[in-house]
Amino acid sequence: MVTIITQEREDYLKTIYELELEESPVRTTIIAKALGVEPASVTGIIKRLAELGLANHQPYRGVTLTEEGRKAALRVIRRHRLVELYLIKALGYSWDEVHEEAEKLEHAVSDLFIERIAAALGHPQIDPHGAPIPTEEGEIAAPSGHALSTLTAGQEGRITRVNDNDPDLLRYLADLSIRPGAEIKVCEIEPYGGPIRVLVDGEEQHDLGPEAAAHIFVELGT
Repeated sequence: MVTIITQEREDYLKTIYELELEESPVRTTIIAKALGVEPASVTGIIKRLAELGLANHQPYRGVTLTEEGRKAALRVIRRHRLVELYLIKALGYSWDEVHEEAEKLEHAVSDLFIERIAAALGHPQIDPHGAPIPTEEGEIAAPSGHALSTLTAGQEGRITRVNDNDPDLLRYLADLSIRPGAEIKVCEIEPYGGPIRVLVDGEEQHDLGPEAAAHIFVELGT
């Protein structure tokens, strides 16, 4: 029997997959917060995902994806990230505009359409924000880089990716030329949660708050 994965279930699978990168099992309260829903409403969906063999739910501990659930989540993530890149490359969107569009289109496009996009783009490996794109076979490279907020003064490297779910942050970082591929150095860190002063591409200095810095990932130089 073919498992029907609705848009709502796809959203849950994708969210659980991303949260599992931070903690596993994932607590249902964390899932509810990430999706912007009440915790009580999460339980029924998680139970259905478990019945379909897409997730494992351990009461009072949390949720993990099965192998089938993980592959289903990665199919959605592949669609999302390829659509983002296509919108920029082919239609002239800016990097702060594509996330919300891709959130809608990831559920509507067919696998054939996505593979045509992948071929047209030369089978890219990363999306516009530096995140790895899963392969058609359901494999994905490990996210690279250390959060800028965890670095110490004097450390430097290349920005590998930036979290893409806050358009205002992306516009702000674009104005500072902080994008994947840029070289960045931590010059100074003010105490007690103060700003982090960085040097971008050896030219411009900027002060970033710790919250913004937590969304920027850096591959340290050797």
